[in-house]
Amino acid sequence: MVQLVDWDLAAATARRLRRAGPRVTYAEAAAVVADLRRLTDEAAGHVSDYTGLHSQVAHPPVRVVDRADWAGANIAGLREVLTPLMSQLAGDRIPEAGVGATVGSRLTGVQAGTVLAYLSGKVLGQYEVFSGDPGQLLLVAPNIVEAEQKLAADPRDFRLWVCLHEVTHRIQFTAVPWLRRHFLSEVQAFVDASRADGTPLADRLRSAVSALADAARNPDSRASVLDVVQTPAQRAVLDRLTAVMTLLEGHAEFVMDGVGPDVVPTVAEIRRKFNRRRQAANPLEKVFRRLLGVEVKLRQYAEGRSFVHAVVERVGMAGFNQAYESPETLPRLPEITDPPAWVARVHGPAPA
Repeated sequence: MVQLVDWDLAAATARRLRRAGPRVTYAEAAAVVADLRRLTDEAAGHVSDYTGLHSQVAHPPVRVVDRADWAGANIAGLREVLTPLMSQLAGDRIPEAGVGATVGSRLTGVQAGTVLAYLSGKVLGQYEVFSGDPGQLLLVAPNIVEAEQKLAADPRDFRLWVCLHEVTHRIQFTAVPWLRRHFLSEVQAFVDASRADGTPLADRLRSAVSALADAARNPDSRASVLDVVQTPAQRAVLDRLTAVMTLLEGHAEFVMDGVGPDVVPTVAEIRRKFNRRRQAANPLEKVFRRLLGVEVKLRQYAEGRSFVHAVVERVGMAGFNQAYESPETLPRLPEITDPPAWVARVHGPAPA
């Protein structure tokens, strides 16, 4: 069967189109890599002490990568996840060969590579769960250096602050061994739900093109490509995935700022500048971020952090950690904006 995406071309496109990183000497680059590895180990102790969560499985050391390596790791993960999804969307009717199929896969490969080239210049770090168990922690060195330079932040403080966030994600998945399996099962449920709607793939793609045009004309539109290519059954799965991702991102935001005052002296200044940088994208970039769902990610940071803060205030950190007891104790999407509802469901109603 001919692939719907030429993944090799996607990787080559991402490498070719990625922005150049900040100019540093070889010695400076080596020092940054060593610093990030050391600060990752330091952050791990702080995160475990603050959260009460401890890794239950062995995990590989952090990978400090450049933009091309980050794109390559994510292409490998996307290939693992999207190949069965697109095969099902197409109804397994892709021809064995043919010029049309080859051209189509190459076009999609260029599109995927273009998106990843854009994102490779934005992401500071990531816990990547698709490439193997229990996942791998990636820190994108040129983006971290570029961000700290633009923010005029203290390099050691900024790097440790970023490490606190990303190490929290590693702790989440290694202290809660069932979490990765649950997340992957929900991704598979999303794939399986693609068969629940008889809308042809071509019609969905046309809807996606219409959404792109509408967003370009209407800056206030909140639609993303994902909104228009998913089926109703997939939306139910996506609600559950959104709730999980909002919890994980909000928890990491809460931890990085909670630990920060004790170990990152300039954390308040860094947070203020960083939030201002997040909001300062030019109009074209804002449209692009919205179409790719990046704006949803930014909302997850804020809504998830508010949820965690409210829960910890009510039941303490140990009480919050019950969210990781089982899939049933994870917050549901409506509970993200109604923390007392989650507390009542998991901990029982408060005494009068």
